[in-house]
Amino acid sequence: MVILGYLMAVFMGLILGVIGGGGSILTVPILVYLMGISPDIATGYSLLLVGATAAFGAIRYFREGLVDIKASILFAIPSIVAVYLTRAFLMPNIPDDILLSPIHITKNTAIMVLFAILMLASAVMMLRKAYKSQTVTNSAPAISNSSSRVALIMTEGAVVGLVTGVLGAGGGFLIIPALVLFLGMPMKNAVGASLFIIALKSLLGFVGDLQAGISLEVPLLPLMLVATFIGMAISTKVASKLDGASLQKFFAFFTLIIAIFIISKELI
Repeated sequence: MVILGYLMAVFMGLILGVIGGGGSILTVPILVYLMGISPDIATGYSLLLVGATAAFGAIRYFREGLVDIKASILFAIPSIVAVYLTRAFLMPNIPDDILLSPIHITKNTAIMVLFAILMLASAVMMLRKAYKSQTVTNSAPAISNSSSRVALIMTEGAVVGLVTGVLGAGGGFLIIPALVLFLGMPMKNAVGASLFIIALKSLLGFVGDLQAGISLEVPLLPLMLVATFIGMAISTKVASKLDGASLQKFFAFFTLIIAIFIISKELI
């Protein structure tokens, strides 16, 4: 199972590098079901793994001039604040037993069920996009300086940060639509910006875990980092050769299977 976990970590890095998101939602299930890590600790480890891997990929996009730093920071600031506060103060104060009656719901069960819901939402969004007959164009208007538009972007950034903090997922499947629709950013630039934002908020969120006293498992974490970096490195070689729609369909169906497995394991 451990070997399979490392292989899946390579796959996670590959997906994250190709589509700028999505792969990160595999990290917590890999850590929990294949590596034997408890869900609350796994969400913290996921932030480190996803953040470091996204940073590795963002460097490549930055070198190619595909990362709009100003637009990314506009989205990232509230997201970073939200994920840090969530990891440093909210998560440590959630009780182990959330509900005792009429059913017993623990903190770890709630995390995994919410994670499954996130995966289902991600899969539906990716399938809708992949099967959509009309591709998204880059003609969306760039963000204006109006306070309402800026507030909308920053609000979505904060929501993504909260999701990242609670579940340890990078939130790329939420970041990319926001960048394309509200900032008028081309898809390839949105992927680069997404990796940059995910790296910033995930790594800072992990700082919140360190502040809260999370223990670091060796050699698991270094080996997982190596595996995800390998996947990201592979993505830089194959991204231009892959059919994005086909990859999204495959990953979406795979995500659906994992989500159904989590729900059945936790609730049935």
